[in-house]
Amino acid sequence: MFLRISIISVLALVLGAATFTAAQTSTRPAENNASYGSAADAAAIRAHIESIFQAFIDGDIDKIYATHSEDWRGFLEGTRTPIKGIDEYMRANGIEWPRPANAPKLSPYLPPGTTYKVSNFDVNFYSPDLAVATFFGDFERKTGDETVTLRRFRIMDVYARRKGGWIQVASHTVVDPEWRAEQMSTPTVVTPEIRQRILAAREAVWKAWFANDRAVLERVIPAEAIAIDDGSDAWSDRSAILSGARDFAASGGKLVRLEFPKTEIQVYGNTVVVYTNYLYEIDMNGKRTTKTGRGTEIFVRRGNDLVNTGWHLDAGK
Repeated sequence: MFLRISIISVLALVLGAATFTAAQTSTRPAENNASYGSAADAAAIRAHIESIFQAFIDGDIDKIYATHSEDWRGFLEGTRTPIKGIDEYMRANGIEWPRPANAPKLSPYLPPGTTYKVSNFDVNFYSPDLAVATFFGDFERKTGDETVTLRRFRIMDVYARRKGGWIQVASHTVVDPEWRAEQMSTPTVVTPEIRQRILAAREAVWKAWFANDRAVLERVIPAEAIAIDDGSDAWSDRSAILSGARDFAASGGKLVRLEFPKTEIQVYGNTVVVYTNYLYEIDMNGKRTTKTGRGTEIFVRRGNDLVNTGWHLDAGK
């Protein structure tokens, strides 16, 4: 009897609560968060966001610092743990922080001529002093008549009104997954700056091998590297590549001349394919030998480095 009464009482309580909630829902006016913020507030937040984009283009550290609160929280592209505070935010963006005394001015993050574009912008106010903005942010650059998107971010920023103005207090910023997927299969426009960086990375690998520069080789030749060299039936892994450089130097070999008469480049996302003709001259204990051939080389961007994951060289005959 007690159990039954208890169950009936609970059911009555639940049904009564549901009825009350339904009645309350039907009579309560819909929330209008837009009433918390004015058009001027929305415009101020957007202008603040756009000033951050411009600060990164300009490499303006003081502006980057001033536009984020000291208690900033959030995630940025590539971070694996929450960022806590302005100091961690600055370091997460690759800025040496705190800045040493007399530190040189930070060079711009992006190539000269870079601009930004903000699209699908929306801001919602949750109180007179709290707002959330969602949008896409692009860094772009003109190459001839074509506009190239260097990076597209999907962003949610949290803004608070403090000391009479709006400031960013939190964010979740990631590279737009759809844009990233497109880049993986779409050939990137190889600008003169991109081409020069790739050519410099390629030449650095060749010269490091001939000089047996172990520090450079260990940085740019990854563990999974595979190489097929002219005149060899064997396929070399990283260990064999490093051993070959060591043996060449130990035998007294020296690079005298290195040229790449023709080079074509394809870039897909973080992957670079280099097609080349090469010529090199070596001195082996006073005897000079010149070799020519053609090659296909693969590079992958990892962080700020281009690593040489493999190559195939032959005599071209």
